[in-house]
Amino acid sequence: IADGCNVQENCTIHMFPGVTVVLEEAAHIGHGAVIHGARIGANALVGMNAVIMDDAIIGAGSIVGALTFVPANMEIPPRKVVVGNPAKIVKDVSDEMLAWKSQGTALYQALPAELHATLKPCEPLRETPLGRPDPRQTYRTWHETRKP
Repeated sequence: IADGCNVQENCTIHMFPGVTVVLEEAAHIGHGAVIHGARIGANALVGMNAVIMDDAIIGAGSIVGALTFVPANMEIPPRKVVVGNPAKIVKDVSDEMLAWKSQGTALYQALPAELHATLKPCEPLRETPLGRPDPRQTYRTWHETRKP
């Protein structure tokens, strides 16, 4: 995983023994995506819940749409938009699209510095503070709402 990559929550990066997954510089992997034994090019975007299978190659600056399934061994050239199940190349990534992607990745790249600058130490609660609402009084389960 190269510098500047953004791997979001609930992603799975996995491979078979002896295989390497590569995320090149500034690759952006959306929430819930699965990268399995693949190579993601520099400044590429893999959308939320997309699945990239073994030995697939996503070219630099390409955009893989959310929920797209890229099958094993598929090679996506640089700067292509890919969508569907199975994945299909639908158009080229324009300069405007690439700038949008880069700006989004930059926002995520800035988060660690912001976190470190604003993080405050805290202590765990050892007992419930006085006056704190009882969650049992503010929330009822679906089953409880059905009781007469």
